[in-house]
Amino acid sequence: MTQYAVGDIQGCYHELMDCLDQVAFNPSNDCLWVAGDMVNRGPDSLATLQFLYQHRNSVRCVLGNHDLHLLAIYFGHRKAKPSDTAASILDASDSDELIHWLRQQALCIHDDAINFTMAHAGIAPQWTLNEALNYSAEVEAVLKTDAIHPFLINMYGNTPDTWHDDLTGTDRLRCITNYFTRMRICNDDGKLEFTYTGDTNNIPEGYHPWFEQANRKTQQQRIIFGHWAALNGHIDNEHLFGLDTGCVWGQTLTLMQLDNYQLTIAKSQS
Repeated sequence: MTQYAVGDIQGCYHELMDCLDQVAFNPSNDCLWVAGDMVNRGPDSLATLQFLYQHRNSVRCVLGNHDLHLLAIYFGHRKAKPSDTAASILDASDSDELIHWLRQQALCIHDDAINFTMAHAGIAPQWTLNEALNYSAEVEAVLKTDAIHPFLINMYGNTPDTWHDDLTGTDRLRCITNYFTRMRICNDDGKLEFTYTGDTNNIPEGYHPWFEQANRKTQQQRIIFGHWAALNGHIDNEHLFGLDTGCVWGQTLTLMQLDNYQLTIAKSQS
C-alpha cells in the first residue's frame, strides 16, 4: 500500500483528480490523507466530497475550519457567506449522508505504524502528541451527538486565545478547535493571533510560526498540516509538511507520497 497526503483541496476537484491520476492512485491498494478544508470557495465542493466519501475506506482526513463552517451552515447555525460554495452540497440528494460522514472525522490523527500525525492547522506548541489526540477526541465526541448544536453555535470566536488545562465548556472546545483549525502564529506562551495570513517574513513582533516555538513538545513528530497557503509548502524542517499550496487562490494542489516525500503537482487549474 502506498500512502499519499494532500493539502487544502477546497473544492478543487479537477486538480485533485489530476494529482491522483499522475500517481495512478488505486483506492483498492492505496491510502489518501487529507489535511482538512476539503470543501468551500472552490468550484467543485460537492464532487470533491462525494469522491472522498465514495472512497472513504481508503481516505484518512481531518476537519478544517471550512469543513466545520459547512456543518454550521447545514445545521442552520451560520449563514453562508457570498464566497462560500456550499450550496451544491446542501442541495444534493446525498447531502445528509455526506454531512453524517463529516461528523465522524477527527481534528487530529496519528498513525504509529508509519509515525505520521496530521492536523489541519497544526498542533499547539504546548501540547504533547497524546494530549493533542485526547483534546481532539473531546471535540470529535461532541460532533457525533446532539451536543453538536451548542458547539457550532459557540464555535466562532477568538477567545480564549491561550490554552489552559482548566478551561471548561464551550470555551475549552472553542480553544481546542481554534488551535487545530485556525492557528498560524503564536507567542512564547502559545497565545494565538488570528489576523495574520502572510508568510514568515512579516510576522508581528512577539509572535512566530507555531512550529518555530523553541519549547514545542512535538518537535520529533512528523506532522502533516495545511491551512497556511502563504507558506506555499516551504518549511525548513524535516519533520513538518505544510501541504496547503494555495490551489483555491490560483496556485496549485500538491500531493506528497509519505514513504519518500516525493511531491506531485497538479498540472490543471480550475
